[in-house]
Amino acid sequence: MKRTVPLIVVFVTAILLIVAFFIPHKPFGDLQSRFLNWYTIVSGFTFLLGLDSLTRHHLTRVFRRGENWGYSLVLVIALFGTMALGFYSWFKFQSPFALRAPFMWLYTYMIIPLQSTMFASLAFFIVSAAYRAFRIRNFAATLLLVAAVLVMVGNVPLGGSIWRSIGTLVHAVVPAVDAAAFGRLEAFAAVKDWLMSIATASAMRGIGIGLALGGIAMSLRIILGIERTYMS
Repeated sequence: MKRTVPLIVVFVTAILLIVAFFIPHKPFGDLQSRFLNWYTIVSGFTFLLGLDSLTRHHLTRVFRRGENWGYSLVLVIALFGTMALGFYSWFKFQSPFALRAPFMWLYTYMIIPLQSTMFASLAFFIVSAAYRAFRIRNFAATLLLVAAVLVMVGNVPLGGSIWRSIGTLVHAVVPAVDAAAFGRLEAFAAVKDWLMSIATASAMRGIGIGLALGGIAMSLRIILGIERTYMS
């Protein structure tokens, strides 16, 4: 019974949403917006449930002096400290993001620098992944490397400087070539635009079609009760 009722609810809800999408008239016309409101309410409770689970887990680790319990203590203090400043700023300044609110100070001078540090550290992982992906092992990897270099050079001002230098060299060899006109062509930027808008279009469309088919297949598995991992 514990599994049958949720499966029935999922099946009936999915059928109603499909009918409401194809028949936008009463009594089905407003079902989609109503279900969306219900989803917003349920998702709000899931956030509270996740907050409760996170707090219980780390408080238990702190009380039991588990492995790396100091990090759990810092997390709990930061969590409740941020919430306290947010509520205080809300009641005192009518908005947590008011200019003189303590929460805004915390957000500006602590949260934003921490986020910047985290994203800056991702650059090293991206460079490492790019090195492994762009190693020339076969013809396909060579094409990937050449395309990546052209896109990167076309995205930065250095690409224009390189192209103008090439124009100067060509003019020195062939005086009939106008170096200024040659530099204005911005070939690297044009190649980059062509690669991003045309050459990759087929790959992006293939990925989009695959994602759509995968989403349809997974949706049918969930609606028909074949996929039940969300109930575990």
